[in-house]
Amino acid sequence: MIYTVTFNPCLDYIVSAEDFKLGLTNRVSSELLLPGGKGVNVSTVLGNLGIESTALGFIAGFTGEELVRRLEELGVKNGFVRIEEGFTRINVKLKSIDGTELNGIGPAISEEKMQLLLDKLQALGQGDVLFLSGSIPASMKDDAYQRIMASLEGRGVQIVVDATKDLLCNVLAYRPFLIKPNNHELGEIFGVEVKTRESVIPYGKKLQERGAQNVLVSMAGEGAVLLAADGSVYEAPAPKGRLVNGVGAGDSMVAGFMAGYMEKQDYKYAFQMGVAAGSASAFSERLATRPEIEAVYKQIKQEEEERS
Repeated sequence: MIYTVTFNPCLDYIVSAEDFKLGLTNRVSSELLLPGGKGVNVSTVLGNLGIESTALGFIAGFTGEELVRRLEELGVKNGFVRIEEGFTRINVKLKSIDGTELNGIGPAISEEKMQLLLDKLQALGQGDVLFLSGSIPASMKDDAYQRIMASLEGRGVQIVVDATKDLLCNVLAYRPFLIKPNNHELGEIFGVEVKTRESVIPYGKKLQERGAQNVLVSMAGEGAVLLAADGSVYEAPAPKGRLVNGVGAGDSMVAGFMAGYMEKQDYKYAFQMGVAAGSASAFSERLATRPEIEAVYKQIKQEEEERS
């Protein structure tokens, strides 16, 4: 089975407001309301690829119930722990002002509720896959990822971690199967600027030396790099297409990578599926569908043939 954990899931309210003016009433020209949060995005893309997963984490209030309803409409199972107070956050993504977001706070998560989640995870074992994605709410201790990975150590669970700086570095000793920093996050870890695919490689290898098995680095318009557990290195430029919505592109990449790896146990194929899924979501209003991912994958293969 495949499981995703999102400590602080959300409803993403994605809007466009043409000619936005600060301090004035602005009319929205388009709007979307989608279930969100990094692990939720992974479950959504896996579902689009025909792969079943269970979304875990915490929800609260009427927004939490709406999140569950929308996930069920998408065919995504869930085992969320319910919080009695507060409500699941709403994140506002303002498309017409590139990169502008207002992210909500979310409910306070007690140690008792955290233990309920840990108890659910004890069902995982050999052959299961677990995605740990995103930040940890301020109400929780920052060792949550470490506690989860320590509790599953030695059980044969393949764990994917998509988190930033200390959250990521602190779990490397548990040998996660896959980590996916972007080039800016990679540079932040080592106090350098990483601008080219070639420059990713030595720092990716350092993360492998610290415990990561596979290191997948996304670089937006520069493409991506994979340092695989078998010592091979793969890199690819970004597929050609028009950027429509960058929300969830990184989550789509890890979903595509694992979908590809589970299908063929082949790192090159998994890498290309990851790049295809991430780019297809960036080229779409919503998270990428299977036909969209397959179309970009074909483009990647064609461009590879042209370069060789």
